[in-house]
Amino acid sequence: MRELGKVLLFLGLFLATVGAGIMLGTRTGGLPLKLGRLPGDITYQSQHSTVYFPIVTCLVLSAFFTIVMWLVSLFKH
Repeated sequence: MRELGKVLLFLGLFLATVGAGIMLGTRTGGLPLKLGRLPGDITYQSQHSTVYFPIVTCLVLSAFFTIVMWLVSLFKH
């Protein structure tokens, strides 16, 4: 249970930091990386609807979270 507490505390601090960064980034003109609007994301617009496929955004987020989890596993052992 103690390890679970440490993981939850770390994730909470991480999410709070990310949230604060996003809030500050939107007030000061935006974040440098426009997630959801990256080159390679597909947008299909018709007369009555829009369909959006954020392929590159998903790849970038996946790589980021993979690195974060790898770093967490390094410090765990």
